[in-house]
Amino acid sequence: MVLEQVAFADLPGWRDDDLSAALPALRQSCAALSKGPPTDEIGTPFVPMTVADWAPACAAIAGDVTSDPERLRALLESQFVALRVSHPPAQEGLFTGYFEPELAGARQRSTTYRYPLFRKPEDLVSIDLGSFQPELNGTRLMGRVDKGKLVPYFPRGAIDAGALSGRDLELLWLKDPIDSFLLHVQGSGRVVLPNGEVVRIGFAAHNGHGYVSIGRALIERGALERHEASWDGIRGWIERNPDQRDSLLAVNPRFIFFREIDGDGPIGSQGVPLTPGRSLAVDPAFVPLGVPLWLDTTWPGEEDQPLRRLVVAQDTGGAIKGPVRGDLFWGYGDSALAIAGRMKSRGTFFLLVPRPTATRLAREASAVSSS
Repeated sequence: MVLEQVAFADLPGWRDDDLSAALPALRQSCAALSKGPPTDEIGTPFVPMTVADWAPACAAIAGDVTSDPERLRALLESQFVALRVSHPPAQEGLFTGYFEPELAGARQRSTTYRYPLFRKPEDLVSIDLGSFQPELNGTRLMGRVDKGKLVPYFPRGAIDAGALSGRDLELLWLKDPIDSFLLHVQGSGRVVLPNGEVVRIGFAAHNGHGYVSIGRALIERGALERHEASWDGIRGWIERNPDQRDSLLAVNPRFIFFREIDGDGPIGSQGVPLTPGRSLAVDPAFVPLGVPLWLDTTWPGEEDQPLRRLVVAQDTGGAIKGPVRGDLFWGYGDSALAIAGRMKSRGTFFLLVPRPTATRLAREASAVSSS
């Protein structure tokens, strides 16, 4: 991960965005970033920062800056420093989209609602390897104990075949197995019950297995062309080949466990509600959660239409890996699916880091170059 300081005037489209649309996301992140002691480290090895670094910027963001867009622009320019992110030799990365599905479900199993969403099992063990070896800090293993040994947790295929049956872990029951899989990929959603009640559910845990794209699997098999591997294309293939549905879904061994969410949502990995069009999922090994980013990519399905806006790193995802990689949250329902399902755009982003953080980064870079 390479960071290069640039002027705000050099950010493509910087003066064209309605920055106030990102203000709710900025304030949500500031509230989360301000909870710890001032000396708490909340950055990454590439972007080290502390709670104290954020205090001046968050105090300014909390003020009355909504009435004049230029005031917010000036505030950001005074409190932050823009850093271009690259991963040589690549200068660009991939940006996809995600959304919050709205699905039909029930609290009790029936002939109509037969596909369960599970709570986090009590035997799912999470181990932070950093507590044993400092150089492995941030690396986690998920598994279960079997005859005194930690073994991998059940993969998707085993769970779908009944590995968790009879343990009273069912949170809700869904009508459609493909919708259930989609919910696992997105990580949160809204379930509409038969009486019209809406239950919002969110991520509770995963089984520790890596994410594998079933769309990519279909491309590699020659079942779909690359341009056909949107969510609609994948669903269409499954509906035409129902006898291969379960084996295809099992290609992705990762399985998500859910919990009910009260209040606003969905909730991202930073622990704050996501803002449609302004919350971005990133790889937290490189990009600190809560940091604003200037996104420079293209609209889904329209490579000649720039998509340039202020977003905030507020979520993570199993498929979001690397320094220049992002997943943009588009909201919920069919309209959000229509946009998110088409988004596979090349582009880049710029980190906006608080000035105290930028000063520290510059000092460390100077020390390395002089040595």
